[in-house]
Amino acid sequence: MTVIRAAAVQLSPVLYSREGTAQKVVDKIHELALRDVQFATFPETVIPYYPYFSFLQRPFEMRAEHLKLMEQAVTIPSPEVGAISAAARAANMVVSVGVTERDGGSLYNTQLLFDADGTLIQRRRKTTPTYHERMVWGQGDGSGLRAVDSAVGRIGQLACWEHYNPLARYAMIADGEQIHSAMFPGSFGGDLFAEQTELSVRNHALESGAFVVNATAWLDADQQARIAADTGAPSAPISGGFFTAIITPQGQYLGEPLRSGEGEVIADLDFSLINNRKVLMDARGHYSRPELLSLNVDRTPAAHTHNEVRQLEELADVSS
Repeated sequence: MTVIRAAAVQLSPVLYSREGTAQKVVDKIHELALRDVQFATFPETVIPYYPYFSFLQRPFEMRAEHLKLMEQAVTIPSPEVGAISAAARAANMVVSVGVTERDGGSLYNTQLLFDADGTLIQRRRKTTPTYHERMVWGQGDGSGLRAVDSAVGRIGQLACWEHYNPLARYAMIADGEQIHSAMFPGSFGGDLFAEQTELSVRNHALESGAFVVNATAWLDADQQARIAADTGAPSAPISGGFFTAIITPQGQYLGEPLRSGEGEVIADLDFSLINNRKVLMDARGHYSRPELLSLNVDRTPAAHTHNEVRQLEELADVSS
C-alpha cells in the first residue's frame, strides 16, 4: 500500500513579473516541504500570469499587453526553470506547474512536471487553446497526451478546458494515471466557472479511478483593479472562478476545497482507494470494450522542418 502527501496550491502571480512569480513558487515548494508534502500542483500558467487581457480586450487593442506577456514568458531552459528544478530536488518533491512558455516568437500554455530529483520529466503544451486564448497561445501536439512515471506514482496533466475533451481525458486514463494534475486560471468567469470546474474534475476522478489534485490561481481585488486599469475593461469578468481541491477516485473531497484567497489543500493520498474504485469500474481495463470503442493517439512530436533532401537521396539510391 502506498500513501503520499499532496498539495493543491492556490497562488497569486506577481503581476507582470516572471522572476517574482517564479520565486513565489520556489518559496512555496520550500514551505510545503516543511509539511512533508511529496507532490504539489500549481495553477495554470501562473508563471508569469494568465493572459486575462485577452478576454478583456479586442484583438486590435491587446498588442501592448500581448508583447508584455511575451517579454515575461518562460523559456526552457532558463534561470526560472532551473530554480524550480533545484527547489524540487532540495524538497524531494514532485512538482507540476503551469507556465506561459516562449519558443522563438510564439507562446504556449505549457505544463511542466519535475521529478523529486529535480529532473524535468514532462513538458506538455495545451493541445487547443480555448476561445480568447487562441489569440495568445499556439497549439500543442500529442506528445504530452500521456502519463509519466515519477517518484510518487504515475502522473497525468491537463489544463483547464482540456478536461471538457473526453478523448484527451481518456488518453490519460488509458495510459494508467494514478494522480491527475489539473490546473485552471482562477479569477475568471465568476461562480459559474468555479461550479463547472468542480463538476469536471470530480467527474474525471470517478471515470479515471485516480486522484485529482486541482489548482487555480487567485487575484486579489488590487490585482483585478490593476488589470482592469491596464486594459480599460471592467474587473467583473476576472473575478470568481476559484476551486482548488484534492479529490479521491470515489469523487470525494480530501480536505475542504479552497474557494478564495491564497493557500493550499494538503491531504494524504492512499493508493488503495484506486483499487477500491477500479475493482468496480476500470475504464482502461475490464469496463472498456476496445473491440467496439477505441482511441487512436498520435504522440509524435510536431516538427516544423523535415529532412526532404535525405529522403530524395534515399530514393535516388533505390532507383539506381
